Amino acid sequence: MPPHVVPPSDRAVEKLQTLVRIPTVSDRDPANVDTAAFDAFVDALLEQFPVLHEHLELTRVDTHGLLFRWPGESAARPVVLMAHLDVVPVGDEARWTHPPFSAEIHDGSVWGRGTLDDKGSLVAICEAVESLIGADVVPAQDVWLSFGCNEEVSGAAAILAVEELKRRGVRPWFVLDEGGAIAAEAFPGISAPVGVVGVTEKGVTSLELVATGDGGHASTPAKNGPTVRLARAITRLDAAPMPARLPDVTLELFRRMAPAARRPLRPVLRRILDAERLRPLVTRALLAAGPEAASMARTTFAVTTLSGSPALNVIASTAKAGVNIRIMVGDSVADVIAHVKGVIDDDSIRVDVIESNEPSPVSPYDDEAFALIERTITERFPDAVAAPYVMMAATDARFFTAICDRVYRFTPFRMDKAQRESIHTYDEHLGVQAFLDGIDWYRQLIVSLPEGTDPA
Repeated sequence: MPPHVVPPSDRAVEKLQTLVRIPTVSDRDPANVDTAAFDAFVDALLEQFPVLHEHLELTRVDTHGLLFRWPGESAARPVVLMAHLDVVPVGDEARWTHPPFSAEIHDGSVWGRGTLDDKGSLVAICEAVESLIGADVVPAQDVWLSFGCNEEVSGAAAILAVEELKRRGVRPWFVLDEGGAIAAEAFPGISAPVGVVGVTEKGVTSLELVATGDGGHASTPAKNGPTVRLARAITRLDAAPMPARLPDVTLELFRRMAPAARRPLRPVLRRILDAERLRPLVTRALLAAGPEAASMARTTFAVTTLSGSPALNVIASTAKAGVNIRIMVGDSVADVIAHVKGVIDDDSIRVDVIESNEPSPVSPYDDEAFALIERTITERFPDAVAAPYVMMAATDARFFTAICDRVYRFTPFRMDKAQRESIHTYDEHLGVQAFLDGIDWYRQLIVSLPEGTDPA
C-alpha cells in the first residue's frame, strides 16, 4: 500500500452498499429506463465521493455517463480506468437468496445486482482515487475515469466518451475496463487462481431468424408452418457449430498456467504446449471441459428469445428466434452470417442482422503497459498466475480501440466459479475482503504509473 494512505475501512463497503441499492437497470428502450434511479445514482456518487468530485474535472456524457480527468505530473501517457453504473434486470426475484437491491452482507459478502458487474469496480476505483487525493498523491500521468451508463445495452455513452477524448486530443497509453478476475477453479488441473487479463474480446453479433406463413386457426394446421420451420432451423444451428481453433492468446494463457498445473499434468501440458502440431489436442480438450472452457475455442451461438403466436389456439403467422453470437478472434461477422445461412439451408427463413461487432484487435501482452498490470496482479495477489486471455463477454472497452492500441479488461476481485456464474443471473455477490483488496489493487496501479513519455 502506498505510504500515508489510510487502509480501506467499513466506510468503503457502506459506499458500495449505498450505490448497489439504487436500481440503475438498463433497457434498450429509453422509455423503459427509470431515469430517476440514474439521477439518484449520480447524486449519491457525489455524496459518497466529494473529494473526488472537488479535485477532478467532470464532463457529463450521454444521459448519465461520467468522464473525469485527474491531472497528473504529465499528460504524455494518459490512462483510462473504466466501469459502468448500469445493471441488467434481476430476473425472477424469488430465486435470489437475498433481495437483489438490498446490498445485505451475509457470509462475508455484499449481495446484490451490480456488485460484480460493475458497481464493485466503479466504487473501488473511486475509493482508490479519493484516498490518494487525500494523501496528496499526484499520479505520474493523467488519469481519466470513464463510467458508462448504458453498457449493458450497448448504448452510446462509451462511444461519446471516446469522441470527447478525441476532441481533446487524448490518446491513452492504456485503457483498463472490467473483464477477467482473480479466478479460482477456472481450469481443470490448475490449482492456483488465475489473474486473467482480457487483451481482446469476442465480437458481439445478434441475429433474428424469422419464419412467416398464413397463420390461421389451430384446429386446421398445415404442414411446415412458421414455428415448425423455425424449430428446424434452430436445431440445425445447434447441431453444427463453427470450427474450433486455439488463438495465440489462449495458447499463451496455457503456457503461463502450465507451471501451476497439478504435478501429474504439469509435464504433459508443457510438452503439448511446446509442440505446435499438438495445438488441435488442446483445442479438443477445451471443448470437452465444459461451456466456460469451450467458449474459449470457438464462436458461440445462443438462442435467447422466441416469439410466435399470441394465443394457444392461433397458428403463428410469424415466428422469430433471437440468436446472440460471440465471434472468436479469427472469425468475422460475414463468416458467421454465411455459416448460419448455410447450416439452416432454408430460403424461407429470413436472417436479419440486429447488431454486429467484429472481434476487438488484440492488444499487446509483451510490452510495458501489460507488464505493469501483470506486476500489480502478482504483487497484490501473489498466489495468482497473471495471464492474457480472450474475453468472451462484451464491454465498453471495445469502443476505445479506436483511440488506443492497448485496451485491457480486468476486474481485480477474487471470484470463485459460483460468483462468475452469478453475473447476469441470480445471487450476484462480492466478498467484502475481495472488494477491499481490489481497492488496494487500483491504488497500487495508479501510484506505479511510470514517468516519462511514450516511446511508441
